[in-house]
Amino acid sequence: MRSVRRAADIPQADVASGVAAADSTVAGWELGSSVPDQEKLPALARVLKQDLDKLFPRRGLPDLTDLRCDAGLYRYEVAKVIGTKSDGPVAGAEQGVRPLKEKYIRPLAGAYGVTEDELKQAQARSLAKVQGEETMAEPADNGATGEPPQTLSQKITLILERSYPEGTAPRDGEIADAVNAYAGAQVATAEDIERIRTGKEEDPAPVVLQGLAETFGVSALYFEPNDAVARQVYEGLRLMSAARTGQVRRVRGRGSGPEGLSPDVLALLNDLAIELEEADPDTGE
Repeated sequence: MRSVRRAADIPQADVASGVAAADSTVAGWELGSSVPDQEKLPALARVLKQDLDKLFPRRGLPDLTDLRCDAGLYRYEVAKVIGTKSDGPVAGAEQGVRPLKEKYIRPLAGAYGVTEDELKQAQARSLAKVQGEETMAEPADNGATGEPPQTLSQKITLILERSYPEGTAPRDGEIADAVNAYAGAQVATAEDIERIRTGKEEDPAPVVLQGLAETFGVSALYFEPNDAVARQVYEGLRLMSAARTGQVRRVRGRGSGPEGLSPDVLALLNDLAIELEEADPDTGE
């Protein structure tokens, strides 16, 4: 950096102002005592009048983190891009925890200046990279069994540990604020979130669960008891099968608790039954 800057006759102070950093910070980068954030590299390339890939060559093809940083965006900034209250969906995809929802692909591709296919290819590399690291890693000595999380507390802990860089996971108060913003009312405190996170509270109000799902960028079903989700899936498949063979004309609601389907699932099944009947009522295929 120093040789490039001097060859271009660019003052160190101009570099600092161009990347929104202190003069001493840039001096540290040039001395090698510290390194810039990856998100700063595009701005550095611009102020030094160099091509990004030439000044900071990359090994291999870009993953999701590379695309974001090449656009000069910090992770917290992409929440506005995809219209969520947190960067959880992007953080989870970058770290290989879960892929992006399809509705996030287009706005992210636009913000990153790439095509949707290029974004999906980068996502595949992020997922493959993490899976490869887990395959090569030594077994953990913390007693983890590798089984999917079962309790609400375990599910929240998994998100906090895997979806955020070390030291950046939201605190209980921040989570409570996000949940309250989603609900439009005071429905949870930091103490409430702490009790849920530690397993002391296992049955929070539905609006709190929905707020947690929105905050972390996951489906609300993620926080449902595993057996309840399985029952809903089984019941849905059974009713769809009955609709296809003409045994039922329309699925009727039987409540939205563990013993019945949610309104969203009922609406979906009703639409499917009508679509199947209109498409080919006689084949049963």
